[in-house]
Amino acid sequence: MAPSAVIPQPLDFSNVDLKVPKSTFNDSTSPNSIGTKRKIICFSDFDGTIFMQDTGHVLFDSHGCGPERREVLDQQIKTGERSFKEVSEEMWGSLNVPFDDGFEVMKTALEIDVDFQKFHRFCIDNNIPFNVISAGLKPILRRVLDQFLGEADSAHIEIVANDAQINTPGTEWKPVWIHDCDLGHDKALSIQQARAAAKLECEDGTIPLIVFIGDGVSDLPAARQADILFARRGLRLEEYCIENKIAYIPFDTFADIQKEVEAIMREDQQKTGGLGLPTRSNPRANIWRRISSRNAIPLYLAATPAREEKMFLWPEAFSEYQPKEQGIPLTA
Repeated sequence: MAPSAVIPQPLDFSNVDLKVPKSTFNDSTSPNSIGTKRKIICFSDFDGTIFMQDTGHVLFDSHGCGPERREVLDQQIKTGERSFKEVSEEMWGSLNVPFDDGFEVMKTALEIDVDFQKFHRFCIDNNIPFNVISAGLKPILRRVLDQFLGEADSAHIEIVANDAQINTPGTEWKPVWIHDCDLGHDKALSIQQARAAAKLECEDGTIPLIVFIGDGVSDLPAARQADILFARRGLRLEEYCIENKIAYIPFDTFADIQKEVEAIMREDQQKTGGLGLPTRSNPRANIWRRISSRNAIPLYLAATPAREEKMFLWPEAFSEYQPKEQGIPLTA
């Protein structure tokens, strides 16, 4: 969940077939490496995407402000009355439970996508970096992944999220924000950092294919820049893509994603040999590719005159709060 923001007008796709073409190649699954040359990088939301529930909400409802107060606070963010960061600090500050005890409720309340573990093993087998980008707290997300995947497999996932200070009695939960902005965590900027951490600059000169997986409108700033966008079927991100004519692939479980990614990998290998731009290439994804080698934000800012790119990279500086009826509320 995030404050209302000004979203760039979508491109004119009136004469474009938005249905992402299905591959004509054999798309049978394999537990081992497919052996294609193109590097694939996956970025994914956490709450509502990998897990069906929101980790923070589970804690707030059971050990904090409760569902009624949380709904009031959620509405304050949607209307722009208060910032995401301010409201989140109140929510996390309402908790009164030791970390380990708080995690007990998540063991039973959280439900992982039934096919995520298989997809994650597929990513490991094919050397596909998998990055979680979240507005939640990293210690909680890591503990959840350790529990549901096991520590060995969990260690393969890079988590980019806010940190936390939690005292032993559990009477003080305080987010440690990654960025000094009203959102606390600039997801777009974190994508740049995740790419650098995953060493996404391909030494052989090939251009990586960017995959983004999400469920909500708050995923849109990142999702717009992906070569391939997967939106969970029936949720707000899919609705927004339909309303704004944004190409996407719907999915019910991560098995759907794995099947399509395998087909795309084979298709790209046959058509390009892994050289040049990917077969399924989105010009907007060039933002991700360009910033992967940029460490100095001011230099990139000076070289990026387009307002839309600035809003993607630094939404807290190039967007503004609006009442719900004037803007589109973003939720994470």
